[in-house]
Amino acid sequence: MNFGYQGQSSETEKLIPKPKYPYSVFFIFSNEFCERFNYYGMRTILVIYLSQKLGYSDDDATIIFHSFTTLVYLFCIFGAILADSWWGKFNTIVWLSIVYVMGNSILTLGSIEPCHMPPKTFTFIGLVLIAIGSGGIKPCVAAFGGEQFKMPEQAKQLATFFSLFYFSINAGSLLSTFIIPILRDVKCMNMDSCFPLGFGLPVVLMMLSIVLFLSGKYKTKPAEGNMFVKVLKCICNAIGTKRIESGINPKEHWLEYAEQKFGKKLVMETKILLNVLFLYIPLPIFWALFDQQGSRWTFQATRMDGDLGWFTIMPDQMQVINPVLILTFIPLFEFLLYPLLALFGIRRPLQKMTLGGILAGIAFLCSMFLETKLEATYPVLPMVGFSQFRMYNARNCEYNVATTLSGNASKFKIKSNSYFKYLFIPISGGFQDFSYNLTSQHKHCDSYQGTGKLNSGTANSFLITGNGSKAKIHEFEDNPDKSRNGKPVIRVLANINPVSHIKLQNQDGIQYDHNSSFMKRFEMPDGLYNISVDNKIVEIGIKFKHGGVYAVVIHEKSNVRFASKVSIVTQPNSLNMLWLVPQYFIMTLAEVMFSVTGLQFAYTQAPESMKSVIQGFWLLTVSIGDIIVTIVVGANFFDSQVHEFLLFACLMFVDMAIFAILGIYYKPIPLENIKEFEEGNEE
Repeated sequence: MNFGYQGQSSETEKLIPKPKYPYSVFFIFSNEFCERFNYYGMRTILVIYLSQKLGYSDDDATIIFHSFTTLVYLFCIFGAILADSWWGKFNTIVWLSIVYVMGNSILTLGSIEPCHMPPKTFTFIGLVLIAIGSGGIKPCVAAFGGEQFKMPEQAKQLATFFSLFYFSINAGSLLSTFIIPILRDVKCMNMDSCFPLGFGLPVVLMMLSIVLFLSGKYKTKPAEGNMFVKVLKCICNAIGTKRIESGINPKEHWLEYAEQKFGKKLVMETKILLNVLFLYIPLPIFWALFDQQGSRWTFQATRMDGDLGWFTIMPDQMQVINPVLILTFIPLFEFLLYPLLALFGIRRPLQKMTLGGILAGIAFLCSMFLETKLEATYPVLPMVGFSQFRMYNARNCEYNVATTLSGNASKFKIKSNSYFKYLFIPISGGFQDFSYNLTSQHKHCDSYQGTGKLNSGTANSFLITGNGSKAKIHEFEDNPDKSRNGKPVIRVLANINPVSHIKLQNQDGIQYDHNSSFMKRFEMPDGLYNISVDNKIVEIGIKFKHGGVYAVVIHEKSNVRFASKVSIVTQPNSLNMLWLVPQYFIMTLAEVMFSVTGLQFAYTQAPESMKSVIQGFWLLTVSIGDIIVTIVVGANFFDSQVHEFLLFACLMFVDMAIFAILGIYYKPIPLENIKEFEEGNEE
């Protein structure tokens, strides 16, 4: 490789020392790996934490998730300005990494229930600090690593650096997306799930990233002023001057009014920049779809079955598909897919970006069709103006039941250890009193009469118990809704000695151990269970599946014998999570064609001095995309998630039609036009 000037002899080349490879960049790789592990690990379980532990609805959790992502990418611009104008990249990375660790630590403390910290307050403070830290260092790390190389002598090594840097990002994302959901699902500190461990491990990695970064010896450059700020000042000056001078000093282009203060070179560079940024207008819609992998698609996964037989997938683990496919697709595209697309006339970057956007829309059509299948498995929840009626029979008797209710609930038969349901009883005035009469043909079961009450918008249940010939009725408010983390939900309804202990045990040990008077809903891991009463086995190999809501009805047949039956209140998740793979696959194809190609295109079109500005505006489009999601979700346009997915798909297709038209009329301004304005040749 020739590092000398053209025409030098080989003897002269030998006298010129080759620049040493800046081995300090390996500390930057380690830093980036740890930081990305931290960010994506925390982000992967965030919506699950917001919904399961903080009690937010799916819509509210989605809004918070995308608002956080919006802040992250907004602070990218402020981080770049801070680094270029005041602190320099090294100091910005160090100080904002400390802010980053503070945010992670506060978020983790808020998730520790025994600490009795205000979890919502700590969560929001932590997320804001994380957004400042993560967003602030994002535009600095790669650029700081690039500054360690001597150009143009080390151009080849620089290209290798960026490849390894991108690999470290995806490696950190890949590992954390797989590992962190497993950690948050274990039991710790008397909690059913261990979000403190899920959030806490990334804190340790983030602290390690700071130590690794400080271990390197770097070349640093002083802050020289941020080009993003200069461009904004140039545009504002041009607009203000045009208002004053447009009538007396007309210019061919409105930006030329800023030439007197900022010079012709910066004005020409700004013209080229705005020419490229005009194409950026449709870009936020793509990011609105892309970032829903961490919100809407994760919630979709919670309503599916992750059982593969040999392994159970956590809902938030599905996000691991993206980094796995990214590492596979990038080389595959360069050597196979792009040459194949060229045969069909798709060669230019803007064509590839348009195709990528169309693929994103297709991915959302896939999620829409999947949602239509999932809706058939969703629970029927009580509605205002109606009540759900269930009656469970925990006696060794078969009853004929007559009530003053309407429809099928007026007369029905209920066998031992079974239940009857009627889900749409109209209620006027907020509640309805009714009477019922239980009769049995069994001699040892007396008749029973009583009254009950149904409330509007609730699921009202009645449990038949009693000893000897005397029946008793227990009223309680039921809940047919599925667990928000996808786990099976059980409620044990027992007609045995109140102090007797009922145990449900799987291969990992006892998951349920309460006395017979305990009637609350209880979440457990999925799998096969044995049911026992006072250590006497009642049932063997009962299967509790993801998303199912079960009633375990038990009664005592004699002093030594018990009978039980498991009734399905809400059907378990029947669609396997692997059905999510097609939409993730298509979205990752879209990401490579849209995101990677788009950034490369912008870099080739922009002047050298404007490349950091291009990066800043690119990140800004991501932020705007997440704002679009918060607006659509917050407006609550649709009752069905199917319609929301369809809306985003249609927006994407319309958006790409507009982008294709803009691409057809796009005329690049030759970068050679800047040369005549270089310092020393400026007219």
